[in-house]
Amino acid sequence: MCVLTLFLFQDQYDGIDKHTQSGLDLVERYIKFVKERTEIEQSYAKQLRSLTKKYAKRGSKEEQDCKFSNHGSFQEILNELNDYAGQRELIAENMMTGICVELTKYLQELKQERKTHLSDAKKAQQTLESSFKHLESTKKRFAKEWAEADKATQQAEKTENDLNATKLDVEKAKTHAHARTHTAEECRNDYAAQLQKYNKEQNLFYYSEIPQIFNKLQDMDERRIRRLADGYCQFSEIEKKVLPIISKCLEGISAAGAKINEKQDSILFIEQHKSGFERPGDVEFEDYSQGIKPATSDSSLHPPKVRAKLWPFSKKHKVNLHSDSSVCTWHSLFVCVCVCVLFFLSFISQPPAAEDFSHLPPEQRKKRLQAKIDDITKELQKTQDQSDALEKMKGVYEQNPQMGDPSSLEPQITETAQNIGRLRGELAKYEVKTHTHTRIWRQLDQPHNIYTEFDDEFDDVQTPIGQCTALYTFEGNSEGTISIMEGELLSIMEEDKGDGWMRVLRANGEEGYIPSSYVKLAP
Repeated sequence: MCVLTLFLFQDQYDGIDKHTQSGLDLVERYIKFVKERTEIEQSYAKQLRSLTKKYAKRGSKEEQDCKFSNHGSFQEILNELNDYAGQRELIAENMMTGICVELTKYLQELKQERKTHLSDAKKAQQTLESSFKHLESTKKRFAKEWAEADKATQQAEKTENDLNATKLDVEKAKTHAHARTHTAEECRNDYAAQLQKYNKEQNLFYYSEIPQIFNKLQDMDERRIRRLADGYCQFSEIEKKVLPIISKCLEGISAAGAKINEKQDSILFIEQHKSGFERPGDVEFEDYSQGIKPATSDSSLHPPKVRAKLWPFSKKHKVNLHSDSSVCTWHSLFVCVCVCVLFFLSFISQPPAAEDFSHLPPEQRKKRLQAKIDDITKELQKTQDQSDALEKMKGVYEQNPQMGDPSSLEPQITETAQNIGRLRGELAKYEVKTHTHTRIWRQLDQPHNIYTEFDDEFDDVQTPIGQCTALYTFEGNSEGTISIMEGELLSIMEEDKGDGWMRVLRANGEEGYIPSSYVKLAP
């Protein structure tokens, strides 16, 4: 009966062992599942970031395009998508820390606890089995000793009834029988004590120890199930927490598409690319039957003046175009035809792009020159910062020679200084071009009549308003400027109007603009 009971316990023990192990295996499978989910989220977020980086605008040209609402909205969509990728990364991170890490730690605790409980059950079983074996041993000894005692008693009685047996033989047989009986009684007492002990241990095993151990295993398994259920809920709750931000990202994408204004984009494009030229006026009818008269329409067929030039027809060489009607008529016709031919040739021939953007219309040229100045200024500031950093590093090396050799930085410092000088030269060159362009186009605010313009220039000859001496040599390579030599005496034709430039006349008759700081005014 006891052996059967132990076998039944062993079946229960094996069943509990398999059930609890199956539960732990499920926790481990769930952890692996969540890990693979986080890897998918991280890969998805990485691909989204690569996608946004691939299509993001870079450079000044793209920055100009972003001023248009349709271009800018696309950049906003990319930014929102990048934020969306960040939320996917956050989901992966929270799942890894909140589920995988915590459940892995909890799983290790469960494994240790299960091992302890099963070990306690095994020890209790082994103790009971050992007690049962000892009981069986004492029982067998008692049976053996009792059989020997009974045999000895029977032998003593037989000897006593034997007429041939001596008194000594009878006494000896009785003594042996008595000793055997005494030993059998002792074995009987040992067996009874061991049986009492085993029954007590068996009751403790089945009514106390094993129920407590199995209850602990049950509690452990129920706690495992509840913690796993919480992990299932976390799988959803973690994503729910970022849904509001994801919704905002999606709403931002919709808002970027909704705020596109096609009319505003068109107006912005027109403003950026308007030429600055006025539209030509109507060409008036010239009646050849009545003789050609100078046209008085405000036509813009003449090309724009760069600056007021001195014509070779000064007052002392002035030709009276009105003294002879035939001369005036044919000369006027000749001038008109020449101007028209030059105007149309300027549109037919497309010269290569010039470094100073002189091939562009005025408004575009002004913008391009300013953009070039901005780019050079940024690069100059960056190079200057690099130079300052190198100087600081050199000072650190000089104070702490163990950190590096100061002379090793000299090539970089020299190269940086050369770059700074080159950039300052380019900046000054383009600033000259910008100031000259601004001064020139101040003179083009009012349209001029073709014929009255020529007459005004024939009649108007400027006189110098002062004298000055060149302090430095200046190379006038830009449009509207002239070159001067140090010490050269110059005539001032137009004073500085606050932009740092003045118009002068050289002795050889060459006239143009120079920096005001390059000359000294004569008293």
